[in-house]
Amino acid sequence: MTIFLIAVAELFGTALWFTPNAVIGALQQAWGLAATDLGWLTGAVQVGFLLGTLGIGLSGLADRFDASRLFAGACLVGAVSNALLPLAGGFWPAVFLRLITGMTLAGIYPIGMKLMVGWAPGRTGLGLAWLVGMLVLGTALPHALHGISMADMFDLPWASGIWGASLLAMLAGLMIWRLGEAPQVRVSKRHATAARAGLDFGVFTIPGYRRAAGGYFGHMWELYTLWALLPLLLASAVPQASPVTLALGSFALIAIGGPGCWLGGWLSQRIGSRHVAMLGLAGSGTCCLIYPWMTALPAGATLVFLGLWSALAVVDSAHFSALSARAVPTQRLGTALTLQNAIGFGISVLSLVLLVPVWPLLEHWVAWLLLPGPLAGLWLIRQPITNTPEAT
Repeated sequence: MTIFLIAVAELFGTALWFTPNAVIGALQQAWGLAATDLGWLTGAVQVGFLLGTLGIGLSGLADRFDASRLFAGACLVGAVSNALLPLAGGFWPAVFLRLITGMTLAGIYPIGMKLMVGWAPGRTGLGLAWLVGMLVLGTALPHALHGISMADMFDLPWASGIWGASLLAMLAGLMIWRLGEAPQVRVSKRHATAARAGLDFGVFTIPGYRRAAGGYFGHMWELYTLWALLPLLLASAVPQASPVTLALGSFALIAIGGPGCWLGGWLSQRIGSRHVAMLGLAGSGTCCLIYPWMTALPAGATLVFLGLWSALAVVDSAHFSALSARAVPTQRLGTALTLQNAIGFGISVLSLVLLVPVWPLLEHWVAWLLLPGPLAGLWLIRQPITNTPEAT
């Protein structure tokens, strides 16, 4: 029950991440935004998340404060900054608010991982798989909202969706505040020395953490760029599809990763997180390799392939964190997971900036540029990752 509660709180909290995407047309009309301005609004959240994760990880805040309090505080600040967006009245105030929201998400996503590890120590892979699966559904949701709005199924003020996300984030904070820290984490804190502040890259001296984090970095080279390309790949596979169909189809192709994560969590209880991660990297890497030839298949078969690729690309995501949690001592876990997320997210931004713009030139062959990520990740986790003496 606790695993499910934390996963739902993560879904509600990370709803702040993509809320403007569902009302981007209304924002464009209300503020007279150009297409490039809309990109800055989305990018501000990514930059804020990167800055927030670096700040939390490098300062040691993730291990010096209760994760439940840090999560709840981030939800509250993020809910307020998000709720103020419809009142911003213009582009630059909106960019500033999205930057703040992105920074608060650094106290929600990776800190939620630390909470899950604390409450499910014997089922870390399963718990984190549920958590990441909820995040995937939140990532896909804007496409569904966009399709619904274009189909005129609802007639609500455009700001209502944003305020609804803020209410969900506040509910998430309340849920985790009431839950608190896991009992064994409270005991560990009483006996642990104070977490170090500053540039704590010392976790990278732990061999198991280096390999697990490196596998995650390779995974992140592929994942977010694939999600960004899926609407283009779908439009190419079904050129006659309407905008509503493309929007809902993109939602389905990304959202399938949620059940994929949950299946990976179940599988990790039987074969272990490392083997699930290896299967995901090998499977998505194979999809990268053969995709240019799969486009010759009928549209239906191509759609099935894209759904499989999307699921394989994210099925391993939670298990790199589970492997890192196994490798590092408890009192440094928050810093380790936050740093891993910060660097991995930075790599995903680099991949997006470099690879998405070359789609018009390479089209389907751009899949080969995603391939180095899974290959590097697979090579890095080829050896077993065991507990360090401090982590046991």
